[in-house]
Amino acid sequence: MPTSRADDPQPTPPIEPALEDCCQSGCDPCIFDIYQDALERYRLALQEWQARQPPPKPVRKRSLR
Repeated sequence: MPTSRADDPQPTPPIEPALEDCCQSGCDPCIFDIYQDALERYRLALQEWQARQPPPKPVRKRSLR
């Protein structure tokens, strides 16, 4: 299991295509279909990555004396 974030970087989201990137020819798959598939894979990878991360350290409050 990785020991640091450098060994296990956070997944990066896919880049959403612009509306004008679509050729409007009814391609199968359309670039927006490909993007949606990539977005689903990203969300799953992000959930898995978050589950591997250590819990945050508790913040200790300093007393104001």
